[in-house]
Amino acid sequence: METDEFGRDPAVRSMRRVFASMETVQQKLFQAAALPLLDRRLRVWREQALQHFDQAWARAGRQGLAKTEDEIALLYAHCLARILERGRVPLPAGLVARNEPFEQVIQGILK
Repeated sequence: METDEFGRDPAVRSMRRVFASMETVQQKLFQAAALPLLDRRLRVWREQALQHFDQAWARAGRQGLAKTEDEIALLYAHCLARILERGRVPLPAGLVARNEPFEQVIQGILK
């Protein structure tokens, strides 16, 4: 086996942790909404959430928001939760920690 030279880069390691957190958030939201993992709608919702997240992260970065790994994962959680709500999937209140600046960024994207 070859060694993972790329994986030694601190930026790469950080992004891997962010992606792992995003997957954890995703699983948490799907479980809370009682969505079966084989639900056909999940693929579309994931893709939509990722598109909105890409735009939201860029905007949030320009505004000095979402600087830490946890904040980036929270921004993704807000995007995914908003997509699920648009798909008429009820989520328990308080499932995603409120963050008014993130909500404003996402609102601006979803117009």
